[in-house]
Amino acid sequence: MGDDFSPLASDVQPALRIIPMPKDVNWNGDVFGGWLMSHVDLAGSVPAVKRARGRVATVAVNSFIFKQPVSVGDLLSFYADVVKVGRTSITVDVHVFAERNPKHPEVVKVTEAQLTYVAIDSQGNKREIPAESP
Repeated sequence: MGDDFSPLASDVQPALRIIPMPKDVNWNGDVFGGWLMSHVDLAGSVPAVKRARGRVATVAVNSFIFKQPVSVGDLLSFYADVVKVGRTSITVDVHVFAERNPKHPEVVKVTEAQLTYVAIDSQGNKREIPAESP
């Protein structure tokens, strides 16, 4: 999923979809950045868990760009894709799009991020990521 990714020209399914509510806004009336960051982390963990075949923990937010404000009522779609797999870590790109303005619908990219997760065992210790299935 590169910078030219568009949910309108793709059959890729989002890892997460959610609508922010009035309780999720900051004092400016926009959705609080921390709220959005937590959902990006959840969305990124979906393909990481699948690829690791088990538990993962977030170890780094490599980049996070707020491209446009998010408003109450926007339908947010979080697209997540594994971009790198190491011995114990998985790097995931997350692109967030907002569907807004139902009378004159538009889809805009509001956020992009890259996060790194580490595979962990039941005690929380690092573990190796299994080889990819054929």
